[in-house]
Amino acid sequence: MIEERDFLTPSFGERNLKSRPRTSMFFYCDSCLGGRGTLLFVPSLWQTKVVKPLPSNIRGYFGIGAEGISKSVNLGNLLRSAHAFGASFVFTLGADERALEMRTDTSRAETHLPVYHWRTLQEMRLPKGCSLVGVEILDQAADLPSFPHPLRAAYVLGPERGQLTPELVARCQHLVRIPTAFSLNVATAGAIMMYDRVRTLGRFAPRPVTEGASAAAPAPHVQGAPKRRRPQG
Repeated sequence: MIEERDFLTPSFGERNLKSRPRTSMFFYCDSCLGGRGTLLFVPSLWQTKVVKPLPSNIRGYFGIGAEGISKSVNLGNLLRSAHAFGASFVFTLGADERALEMRTDTSRAETHLPVYHWRTLQEMRLPKGCSLVGVEILDQAADLPSFPHPLRAAYVLGPERGQLTPELVARCQHLVRIPTAFSLNVATAGAIMMYDRVRTLGRFAPRPVTEGASAAAPAPHVQGAPKRRRPQG
C-alpha cells in the first residue's frame, strides 16, 4: 500500500525541510523492503528552469478586451493570458464591478501593462490606426484560420451570456469567429485569438507536414539597403 504524505507537515521533521524543495512530495510504501516500509521521494513537477521568453520579433502590437464581462475569474484569466502573449494593453467595456477584482491574475499583469475600464462605447479610445476586431459567432465573420491579423489591432470578445452589442459590431473594422460547434469561455477564446496572432505574425519555422519531422530553423534576418524616397508635393 502506498500512502501519499506531504513532508511539510511537522511529523516529518525539520531535516526534510532543509534537504528537499518545498514543492516536493513523499509517498510512504509499507510493502517495500520486505514489509519494513520506506519513503519514496517524488521530485517537484513545478517549473524550476528559466522559461523561454516570447520572441521580440513579432510584428505590430495588439490589445484585447471584453464587453459586458461579469466574472472576475474570466477577466483575471484573460489578463494573465494577455500578459503571457505580449499584449500591449487590456480593456473592458461596461464590465460588472465584481469582475474587476481579477483574483485569478496570479501574474499581476496590471502592474506590467495598461488596463482600461470604459463604461460605455463612447468612452473607448484606441490608438490611431488601431483596428477594432470583434470576436463573435456571426454569419458575416471570417473564420480565424483564414483571417489576416492587422498589424495594429484591438480584439474585443463578447460577454459570458450573450453577444457583442449591435453598436459595437458596427464599430468593428473586422469580425472573426473561432470555428467551433458552440461558444467558448471568454478567457479561452481570448487565448486562442492571441496564440493565432503570435503564430501568424511571429518569425517561426514552418510547421512540417510529416508527422515526427523536425522543423527547419527560420532563415536569419537580412537587413536591406536604405531606401531613398522623393518628397511628395
